[in-house]
Amino acid sequence: MINRRNFLKTTIVGAVASFVPSALLAENNEKLPNVLILGDSISIGYTPFVRDMLKGKANVYRPLYPNGKAENCEGTTKGKEMMEEWLSANKWDIIHFNFGLHDLKHVDEKTGKNSTNPDDPKQAGLKTYKKNLKEIVEKLNVTGATLVFATTTPFPDKPKGPLRRADQPKKYNKVALKIMKKYDIRINNLHDFVLPRMEELQLPSNVHFKKAGSEALAKQVVKHIEELL
Repeated sequence: MINRRNFLKTTIVGAVASFVPSALLAENNEKLPNVLILGDSISIGYTPFVRDMLKGKANVYRPLYPNGKAENCEGTTKGKEMMEEWLSANKWDIIHFNFGLHDLKHVDEKTGKNSTNPDDPKQAGLKTYKKNLKEIVEKLNVTGATLVFATTTPFPDKPKGPLRRADQPKKYNKVALKIMKKYDIRINNLHDFVLPRMEELQLPSNVHFKKAGSEALAKQVVKHIEELL
């Protein structure tokens, strides 16, 4: 049963996935566990690698738009609104999720559009992020799936795109980790994995990753998922 948004069973399109591995098309195997990946464009980059690495071990999905393009789950504001729809598409055994990179960016208060103005607010300040993330976790817990939370990855100060400050991921991760500890949720600490290797793995002045970076992140994701299979 699939709602108006589908889930990854073929290749991902778009610039962030121009390097997607081949042979992603696969039939869903009812004998294998179902893994759902929820997250922003960082996860869009590593999802096809995860799926390729777990071929024959798990069915790996993420939300897709009706046109087949990978859906960016963005921040906790969208996550809270869309969670029931994303979760209702299947019976999930493992859910790997992340929210934070969009929450900490600055947006125009009136339009909600991305902003480079430091006087504009963040999409979700720390208090709102905490409230939203707790609601999301409670919805995820209802599924009975084993949950894995990925910390928000670091980036250089004021990267390309909307205003983001390099000191924010640690602050948002601190809030998130307290919530995950309360609910006894497994942590995939991608932040600390990337931090000493930013120049090697990330695109210059960017929150996004090189091909090798997305593949390296995928290996970390797979490591956690395989330990739960």
